[in-house]
Amino acid sequence: MLSQKKFSTFSEQVEWLQNEKHLTISNKQYAEDVLKHIGYFPLMGGYKHLFRIPLTKKYKDGTSFEEIVSLYNFDKELRELFFKYLLQIERHLRSLMSYYFSEQYGEEQSAYLDIHNFNNSRKNHNTVVRLVSTLQRAATTNDYVYINYYRTTYGNIPMWVLINVLTFGNLSKMYKVFPQSLQSKVCKNFGIINRKQMEQFLSVLTKFRNVCAHGERLFTYRTIDNISDLPLHKKLSVPMNGIQYQYGKNDLFAVVIAFRYLISGNDFRIFKRNLSALIDHASKNLVHINNDELLNRMGFPPNWKDITRYRLTP
Repeated sequence: MLSQKKFSTFSEQVEWLQNEKHLTISNKQYAEDVLKHIGYFPLMGGYKHLFRIPLTKKYKDGTSFEEIVSLYNFDKELRELFFKYLLQIERHLRSLMSYYFSEQYGEEQSAYLDIHNFNNSRKNHNTVVRLVSTLQRAATTNDYVYINYYRTTYGNIPMWVLINVLTFGNLSKMYKVFPQSLQSKVCKNFGIINRKQMEQFLSVLTKFRNVCAHGERLFTYRTIDNISDLPLHKKLSVPMNGIQYQYGKNDLFAVVIAFRYLISGNDFRIFKRNLSALIDHASKNLVHINNDELLNRMGFPPNWKDITRYRLTP
């Protein structure tokens, strides 16, 4: 095992980056202030790799501390943009899922605590049991004023109240074990996507939401799960490795594709305009990373902006 790295002061960290890593640092006080606010590991550990010469630990000549900070700030603004629309989708799903479940099974909390009101197949049984256990804990929590109010005032917490304390991950699991008829009702609100496509969207979006919420590096993130092959992949002529699309399956562009289906056309145009502005601004500030390389790291095909040229089809 390698020897443990020792503690160093902010000043020593700056000296290390300048003298040992040969980063250009024009303002040492600025560099110290940045490290105080962000931390050495989140900044350098998260964003240094694109500035290194491949297969070495040496930085490209002329790489500056400020350039690495620019990439960090780009990713921060990217998280804020994507998180805004992920929360919008999450809110929409809470409303739809609680509405259709309550319409079908009523407002008594015993309805969502009954495993038979979900798709309790052999394949889903363990998921249903864990979900109901999660719902039971949510119904007995003292952490939310409105949960306490409904429990003490009415002796019952309907689904449309309880669903507000569930995580996006909980919603994704609940949708997965919703009766197929209710899944279909939810999907009809988003146009032409089917039940399976929605399930895959939610699985991938849950992971990206967590990355955004926890402030982790977003632009290079990949999930294990994939979204479905969709007509948009073909229309955009996304390149393939064998039968697998190279982009838009488990990367950030997969989230863009999901947004195209899950938010309104007007909202998507606004989102795309803001995203394009972020990418353009980053490209101007990143001397050692060209636009094509940045897009590739994000999982975006070069013609990603054409995504609004095509109609959504089954």
